[in-house]
Amino acid sequence: MISANNVTYRVGKKALFEDVNIKFTEGNCYGLIGANGAGKSTFLKILSGQLETTKGEIAITPGQRLSFLEQDHFKYDAYTVMDTVILGNKRLYEIMKEKDAIYAKEDFTDEDGIRASELEAEFAEMDGWEAESNAAMLLNGLGIDTSLHYALMSDLTGNDKVKILLAKALFGNPDILLLDEPTNHLDLDAIAWLEEFLINFDNTVIVVSHDRYFLNKVCTHTADIDYGKIQLYAGNYDFWYESSQLLIKQMKEANKKKEEKIKELQEFISRFSANASKSKQATSRKRALEKIELDTIKPSSRKYPYIDFRPDREIGNEVLTVDGISKTINGEKVLDNISFIVGHDDKIAFVGSNEIAKTTLFKILVGEMEPDEGTYKWGVTTSQAYFPKDNTEEFDNDYTITEWLTGYSPVKDVTYVRGFLGRMLFAGEDGVKKVKVLSGGEKVRCLLSKMMISGANCLIFDEPTNHLDMESITALNEGMIKFPGVELFSCHDHQVVQTTANRIMEILPDGTMIDKITTYDEYLENDEMARKRTVYNADAARSEDED
Repeated sequence: MISANNVTYRVGKKALFEDVNIKFTEGNCYGLIGANGAGKSTFLKILSGQLETTKGEIAITPGQRLSFLEQDHFKYDAYTVMDTVILGNKRLYEIMKEKDAIYAKEDFTDEDGIRASELEAEFAEMDGWEAESNAAMLLNGLGIDTSLHYALMSDLTGNDKVKILLAKALFGNPDILLLDEPTNHLDLDAIAWLEEFLINFDNTVIVVSHDRYFLNKVCTHTADIDYGKIQLYAGNYDFWYESSQLLIKQMKEANKKKEEKIKELQEFISRFSANASKSKQATSRKRALEKIELDTIKPSSRKYPYIDFRPDREIGNEVLTVDGISKTINGEKVLDNISFIVGHDDKIAFVGSNEIAKTTLFKILVGEMEPDEGTYKWGVTTSQAYFPKDNTEEFDNDYTITEWLTGYSPVKDVTYVRGFLGRMLFAGEDGVKKVKVLSGGEKVRCLLSKMMISGANCLIFDEPTNHLDMESITALNEGMIKFPGVELFSCHDHQVVQTTANRIMEILPDGTMIDKITTYDEYLENDEMARKRTVYNADAARSEDED
């Protein structure tokens, strides 16, 4: 168990939270939620000991091991992948290295033998002989190929490093597991594997995530940071949302009844306070009036942008034809003879573990990259707006937000442009901020403003939910569902894919593609059944061979 006792944390004069008392117990998974800036990551750092409280203390059951997901992708560059994962249990790693050093000695003494025996006993008690196989299981589940298990961390890509640091946090069955945005940079297969891992994990988990589907799948409880407090709810994210909305509704209804009662009492007092025969009743009502207190409904720190993509013209029947597109990147064929036709009602989710392939296809379709082979053709009634995964070049300039968006607006009017920025929570002086200093979430909201102001009838999104908070993801999800045009998108948010897409295209590791008109959940279900059939057929074939 881990608990916060009267914890307060201040940044300057501002308190992120005050007098927090909360217990996280064994066997439960807690989703820690709140608006950007509410203090979710800060609270995890306090729990893990990386930050000191301003007041109060963190208590952990004696003897329990705490593990957390690290964010420094370069910290373990001198280590192999396998060693990095096993470092998740630092004591086990130390035993392994001390044993190896003793056995490597040329002048092996009796004292060395005694020490080696002690280490072997502790090693066996910690399931040390299973360490590498357990680490390999975690790495394989997260999509790290076996060929990379003994490679140096410095030789790996950023996305692979994220997965390895996650495997390190999960390694060795920690008693308390703290995860800050564990689904970031994971493909949908890896997220599904992590969901199952956490569902079957018997100890304490506290997780911060902007993925609503993920939180609904894994969480038994929800801890909500708002109003400077942390309120604990039994149930997953959807249960929290319904409960919190119901609570606010009940408070408003109770206040309304109280306000009506106050008005009734005030009218009676006003009418009869000077009437001798009614003076006792008027006095009684004054006392009753003094006792009525309205419930304080504090303004939430949560703010929802308004995302509404409105095309300037209706799309025709001919939208997009892709014929035999192939592309090789750094010697690897990421797209191999890709062909498909897009209809005017299509909302297509591109899925699969090959992130480069999806980004490459989108860049080809918007004219940022040429295919090695094949062609594509947009219909004459179409107009496209593109959300790139990497927006570095987009904001590498000295424009203010207003100047930047005005450059893309068909109407060069500041008031008109500020209207779009206002919908995306850029109010007042925000408009004169330089785009180069914006946070990741602010840049995403700028790009969504650019797409809204374009009036395009074909939207292409490459991972638009990265860097967004839960409220912005919810607003984007609703905007994508309502959009009457065509959408081509890749997204790691399961709920966005499931509620938006009516067609799934999976780009396979060899660059070929599967194209199905279906929902995402139905696609996954059929894919799982196909995998089971493959395993069954392979087992049957082996049995026949043995016979």
